[in-house]
Amino acid sequence: MTKFILRLTINAIGLFLAVYIVRGVTLEDDNWVSIIWLALIFGFINAFLRPLLKLLTCPLIILTLGLFTLLINTFLFWLTSQIGQAFGIGFTIDGFLAAFLGGLVVSVVSVVLSLILKDELKGKH
Repeated sequence: MTKFILRLTINAIGLFLAVYIVRGVTLEDDNWVSIIWLALIFGFINAFLRPLLKLLTCPLIILTLGLFTLLINTFLFWLTSQIGQAFGIGFTIDGFLAAFLGGLVVSVVSVVLSLILKDELKGKH
């Protein structure tokens, strides 16, 4: 359960920073409840779709030396916005560049915080 809460917090921080750093990524309700819901949606999308997309696009990932994963991140970030809008969360992305940069911000934040909290995420104390 602790690992789930840490992952949720990491996703929430990444989404929060993407909203405030990237021009074109907006959140209508500027509260933590909306960001937590978005983090849950983003976490589920990453847990279920990312492995499938990486498996299906493995040749492209190898051919581009891993750069195609940036497009996968962009798609997953955009999909989070679409699902968030369907649930009434005012999370909008204006175009490909905003989705690309937002996905990049969330990915960088996730990697950095995962490195800092790696012992907690592995379950060691």
